[in-house]
Amino acid sequence: MKSYQPADLRNVALVSHGGAGKTTLAEAMLYKSGATTRQGNVEEGNTVSDFDPEEQRRQVSINTSVIPVEWRDCKINLIDTPGYADFAGDAKSGLRVADSAVIVVDAVAGPEVGTELMWQYASERELPRMVFVNKMDRDNARFDRALERLREVFDNVKFVALQIPMGQGGDFRGVIDVIERKAYTGAGKPGEIPGEYTDQVDVANVELMEAAAEADDELLLKYLDGEELTPEEVWHGLKAGVLQGSIVPVLAGSSKQNIGISALASAICDLLPSPLQALPEVAELNGAEVELKRDPNSPLAVLVFKTIADPFGKVSYLRVFSGTLHADSRVLNPRTGEEERIAQLYNMRGKEQLPTKALVAGDIGGVVKLSETATGDTLADRANPYVLKPIKFPDPVFVVAIFPKSQSDVDKLMPALQRLVEEDPTLRAERQLETRQTLLQGLGDQHIDVARNRLESKYGVHINIEQPRVPYRETVARTAAAQYRHKKQTGGAGQFAEVHMRVEPLPRSEGFEFANAVFGGAISNNFMPSIEKGVKSVLEQGVIAGYPVVDVKAVVYDGKEHPVDSKDIAFQVAGREAFKSAFREASPILLEPIYTARVTVPEQFMGDIMGDFNTRRGRILNMEQERGKATITALVPLAEMLRYATDLRSMTQGRGLYTVELSHYDPVPAHLAQNIVAQAKKEREEE
Repeated sequence: MKSYQPADLRNVALVSHGGAGKTTLAEAMLYKSGATTRQGNVEEGNTVSDFDPEEQRRQVSINTSVIPVEWRDCKINLIDTPGYADFAGDAKSGLRVADSAVIVVDAVAGPEVGTELMWQYASERELPRMVFVNKMDRDNARFDRALERLREVFDNVKFVALQIPMGQGGDFRGVIDVIERKAYTGAGKPGEIPGEYTDQVDVANVELMEAAAEADDELLLKYLDGEELTPEEVWHGLKAGVLQGSIVPVLAGSSKQNIGISALASAICDLLPSPLQALPEVAELNGAEVELKRDPNSPLAVLVFKTIADPFGKVSYLRVFSGTLHADSRVLNPRTGEEERIAQLYNMRGKEQLPTKALVAGDIGGVVKLSETATGDTLADRANPYVLKPIKFPDPVFVVAIFPKSQSDVDKLMPALQRLVEEDPTLRAERQLETRQTLLQGLGDQHIDVARNRLESKYGVHINIEQPRVPYRETVARTAAAQYRHKKQTGGAGQFAEVHMRVEPLPRSEGFEFANAVFGGAISNNFMPSIEKGVKSVLEQGVIAGYPVVDVKAVVYDGKEHPVDSKDIAFQVAGREAFKSAFREASPILLEPIYTARVTVPEQFMGDIMGDFNTRRGRILNMEQERGKATITALVPLAEMLRYATDLRSMTQGRGLYTVELSHYDPVPAHLAQNIVAQAKKEREEE
């Protein structure tokens, strides 16, 4: 692959709802450009993009992949992203390094929930975009209906049709270029417009002229004077509008039948921005924000946006935002302060690695075997240690408890989990001390299932999955006192200690306090640390249900000691048992974690969501409605939210999104607490 300058590059994210045909579209562009001799098929598992065995098995994209396509004098770096919400982290990483986006829409279904989500992600990055209405050859395909739905759902921009389809469904045979007034069939050769489409093309042409004129003051004056704009002027005005974000061109075709692909590739080169025309990229340098120059001769700034790890090493996908990255060079990772050696650089085409000597500002490629660099890190020159803004990944909302199937899997589990998390930052793995479980968190059940399969196939680790326990905590509701005498005679020196202790409730989140209120020397001060140590030994394992004790004050107010038999171990035992007894008398209660849940759904589902929160012991805090969306904020116990990701999709036809964040701990209702304590007692007896 030849070298390209920044002006000739186009970094384009392909985004959509799952199943709209992004991967097939990338495959069609590869084939049309001559990069491949045969167009792959998702159903056959032989596409360039979906090279992961999990993707081929499921027939959906899971990873973001980079597909460079050479078209005319441009290099189009297609960034093929997953469309399902469970893999939205990869879509976010792809959009982070894109300068524009092509929204792929199914001609039958129109814009779906995933379309809305990806549109939102693209809007967060303020990316110029265009729409490709795909699958025009499907039964019931309707271009005009899809266009109308786009205008309804995203009514803050102007959608303009660059093409008119000739026929739809089984009758689909090509597209008409509205600006050039030429018809293109599957063969790709221009021809005359069939007579029955003349009026439709005229109407669309006027809409294009108006949109182009509105985006450029000089064109607007000419248009208002009654002059007709030339095709060149229309293209100029459209590009201005696209870069401003006020115009979204709409094209049509069938990636499977390879119709409309050439027109899309040309429109990408003509209308979407090069890195030189993209929005400015800001980096931090020595604590100050600076705007990077998209110049191959400027200081280096590179963002690692994806990592693929396996037992034999890793591949880091990166974009050069400034300067030139050379093979056989050394660069600095400002986060670690360590240098990394760039041995060989590659243009990535799916899993294929095409060697290159350098990547200039604006280009995307890959490097292998970076030792200390992770996804989101910046690589830079030591003289100018730029730090680029990291990728903002969605937080996990689905959690499971995992444990190794066999003893042989125990030692391999944590290292394998670390590699998985390194590869996918939307996964999180941690050991929860309160429940003594290893938790794996992700964006949904499919996400977790993919992680489980990768543990087996990549690292040979087999796991079982179960619902996680809720990390309850124990505390007291009132003040109570108790005493305990520890006396042990073994024939020689004995053990003796007597402790009188009072426990008191503390405000929430105050933790634990220990106090000495003994007067008159009933217990020597040098035994107080031993008593405190005995009490603290109870805090982690709990008293009534095996959960950590919090928000309690233990006060030693009296006791006895023996001049010979009193020892540290004796006061540890006495302190521990006195605390337990006092705790049981102080009306012990269980505390449960309460989360703030923020749910966004189409307005028609708002009543269902609020009713569902009521059944989950939730308390509605706020409701907002805007542009057909409703956002409900509520406080809900974690125990009621463990499978909410699956339930929400079921309630909203997959159109609901939510986030959760720990708010505080509250007492568990008495009738529920009794069952939890009884269950904990039963489990202890069975152990």
